Amino acid sequence: MHAWIKNLGLTALLCALCAPMLALAQAWPTRQPIRLVAVFPPGGSVDQVARIIAQPLSQQLGQTVIVENRGGASGTIGTAAVVHAPADGYTFAVVFDTFGVNPSLTPSMPFDSKKDLTPMVVVGTSPMVLATHAGSEYKTFAEVVAAAKAKKNVSFGTIGNGSLGHLAMALLGKDANVEWTHIPYKGGGPLMSDAVAGHVPLSIASIFVTKPHIDSGRMRPLAVTTSKRSPDLPNVPTIAENGYAGFEAPAWWAFLASSKTPPEIIKRMNEELNKVLKNPEVAKKLDAQGIDIMGGSPEQARSFIEKQMVIWAKVVKDNDIKAD
Repeated sequence: MHAWIKNLGLTALLCALCAPMLALAQAWPTRQPIRLVAVFPPGGSVDQVARIIAQPLSQQLGQTVIVENRGGASGTIGTAAVVHAPADGYTFAVVFDTFGVNPSLTPSMPFDSKKDLTPMVVVGTSPMVLATHAGSEYKTFAEVVAAAKAKKNVSFGTIGNGSLGHLAMALLGKDANVEWTHIPYKGGGPLMSDAVAGHVPLSIASIFVTKPHIDSGRMRPLAVTTSKRSPDLPNVPTIAENGYAGFEAPAWWAFLASSKTPPEIIKRMNEELNKVLKNPEVAKKLDAQGIDIMGGSPEQARSFIEKQMVIWAKVVKDNDIKAD
């Protein structure tokens, strides 16, 4: 009898504890606008992916969806803001591939990438492209390597210290036994402004931010970083084709939530995001930017991201790469 009363009391306590979370999940998303924190400045690919998705997501949910840019520290500042925001399903992070690199490069992260965040969906992947401005002396990737071998100061710009572009070039430098100078920017927008103007001789960034400048004739693509050529740039050879067999470094974008967010909201948000990614208009816009849409479950997103963390942690360690 006593045990039964005790169990009943425990059940009541658990129900009382769960009630606010359940009410929160049931009321979601009617309470307030949803913030998508794009962890890089305006003009870059993270910002654009967030904005392409925000409008149809808003229509589906019947709630305003605001994109807020919080750049800095290769996406760490914006992601930390999401970790420290109330975990009520009204603040999410839109991250770039740097999220998979940061844990191995930055010893003092303000959060635990695996424990404090829950991946909701990987939007998609894309090759990065090494490009140069239209007036450049470089016509091929081989010429860039030759210039570096001749001890000319070959410098390249990326979206930031410890970005995937930074690591990919460090890995290539090691493979080719050459040195080049890294010039970090605070995102794809600032990088492209300088690259188009010829202030930085080479840029390595996603097709998403580079292709418009290739299409306008202001930038010349030299190589892509995926093992297969990109359908968006079919005439541009891969780095692997240039004598670096097996070289693969795709850019990717994902939506994350604080790990304290109610699971019902994570599930619903995942469903809504997948619905957005299947929207023909959205698919067309992302495809036009060179993004191969992925989608899928939160488990698939976690598996993909953790695999990326393992791959790049090994590159960082093997090549003794330090964030500048």
